[in-house]
Amino acid sequence: MSIFADNIRFLRGKKGLSQQSFADEILIISRDRYSKYENGRSEPPYEVLIKISKYFNVSIDLLLTVDIRKYPLEDILKLPDNRIVLPVVVDKLGNNSIEIVPQKASMGYLSGYSDPEYIESLQRISLPFLTNGKYRAFPAKGDSMPPFKDGSFIIGKYIENIEELKPNKSYVFVTLNDGISYKRFKNKNEKSIIVTSDNSFYQPYEIPLGEIVEIWQYASGIFPEDFEPDNLDNYNIQEMFLILRNDIKRINDKIFDKII
Repeated sequence: MSIFADNIRFLRGKKGLSQQSFADEILIISRDRYSKYENGRSEPPYEVLIKISKYFNVSIDLLLTVDIRKYPLEDILKLPDNRIVLPVVVDKLGNNSIEIVPQKASMGYLSGYSDPEYIESLQRISLPFLTNGKYRAFPAKGDSMPPFKDGSFIIGKYIENIEELKPNKSYVFVTLNDGISYKRFKNKNEKSIIVTSDNSFYQPYEIPLGEIVEIWQYASGIFPEDFEPDNLDNYNIQEMFLILRNDIKRINDKIFDKII
């Protein structure tokens, strides 16, 4: 028996429909033809698959790949691009379970974020003060995310609509080109968003809307060791070089103008 066959039998039962009524009234096919789908003896053509997906409001991806009997339907998050994220899972105390994307496997997140089995395999933690939403922890890397440094984790709350972005708030952006990055949102235009690093050494830059895979609003952080204040000296030095570089550019521009 296929996952799809089990899923449509389960969904039809939840609606209280007989095979006959579902086949006749919803799919407009014969009962015999439909029963073959539920028995796993035949697979529906794409137009029937689309009808089933729209009627139950369940993505095709979910229908074909995940045993939805294991999860409360009302908790499943269905995303705009027709992929799905696993439901909001809670522990025995009712606290949200937060998946942790490991440092070593962060590069594989782009290929695994839409795979329920990959997400389900991630380790989880619970933080009682994070409620009312879907949370995930991402590894920090490099020097563009102060005070986060290598070994730290940034916990983000899932943002479903890009219109929810707020200027000067921090987010984890998952993009096709850069993977996982922690940046501060500045503004948005028709084709892209403008983001900047908390380390002023780095210039603001644009992320095309078509490259954005997921957005998670900063909710909390995990620091495996004390943050050392003297690390700020490095950022100040980098900022000094940035200012010096800009001053040199302005001087060169003035010299060039005089020559012309």
